[in-house]
Amino acid sequence: MKITILGAGAWGTALAIPLARKHEVVLWGRNAQAMEQAARLRENALYLPGFPLPDELAVTADFGAAVRHVCDAPDDSLLIAASSVAGLRELAGQLRAYPIPNLVWLCKGLEEGSRLLPHQVVQEVLGADVPAGALSGPSFAQEVARGLPCALTIAGADATLCARVVQAVHGNNIRIYSSDDLIGVEIGGAVKNILAIATGVADGLQLGLNARAALITRGLAEITRLGVALGGRPETFMGLSGVGDLILTCTGDLSRNRRVGLGLAQDKKLEDIVAELGHVAEGVRCAKAVRELAREQAIDMPITDAVAAALFDGVSVKEMVSRLLSRDAREETI
Repeated sequence: MKITILGAGAWGTALAIPLARKHEVVLWGRNAQAMEQAARLRENALYLPGFPLPDELAVTADFGAAVRHVCDAPDDSLLIAASSVAGLRELAGQLRAYPIPNLVWLCKGLEEGSRLLPHQVVQEVLGADVPAGALSGPSFAQEVARGLPCALTIAGADATLCARVVQAVHGNNIRIYSSDDLIGVEIGGAVKNILAIATGVADGLQLGLNARAALITRGLAEITRLGVALGGRPETFMGLSGVGDLILTCTGDLSRNRRVGLGLAQDKKLEDIVAELGHVAEGVRCAKAVRELAREQAIDMPITDAVAAALFDGVSVKEMVSRLLSRDAREETI
């Protein structure tokens, strides 16, 4: 199968490594100098250092050539967008000049300003006729690049597209499950990043494992409330893109969003934390959008509210915790 991955960040590069061993894969990045170096050294030193690129993997900064790689074989190809949510609209706009056979994205979050999910952004730009879906689930780029076991979900309304993704990605140490609940999968992937910031704060303040477990559990309730209100199915949030991704992002030391919370607990400025990461932490951008969406839908999301207040309203992390602990007692329901 011919596969093009648009975006040579950590996750796009990590996925390209195992796929290139069994398919014809092209990895595109917009930084021509970085891509030339990656092709020459066989390593993405900028975003995924220490992981050799397979000899079979083609690396390029030529967007047209990368896209034509899959357009030339529409019945046996897969196009994967590995941009951030913030970059998805621009990337989709570039694709309008080509006969796109299909599109799968890896990003998780909501678009700032519009508060749209990734599939809604894609539909606005490319229309609803392009078979499209989200590949999501608990996955750290470094572990995928190392060949460690991983399980993901492909979500989309087009069964043929989902089957193509399973055919392309499933195998060896990667398992792929399919779902037609695109909204549920995308909401799970978006909101868990915000909750990882909250658990990072709790861990940074040394509030203990009990507090972490409570945040994860009640955070799952927030994800479910919002997801169901927007049209997702409750059972989706019990799966890989719900509780699975939530646990990983809230507890794993490789989680960028958790590291944002740890930094906030040390009284670091947000801009300094993001600069130190050197990568996108989607929970930061997503927190404000989810808070606005929840208020619009009249959905109670106290943890999300507290995180957004700490990120954008000048509320200290200790006050954030105090607000959560001072809430009135209630029945445990979703």
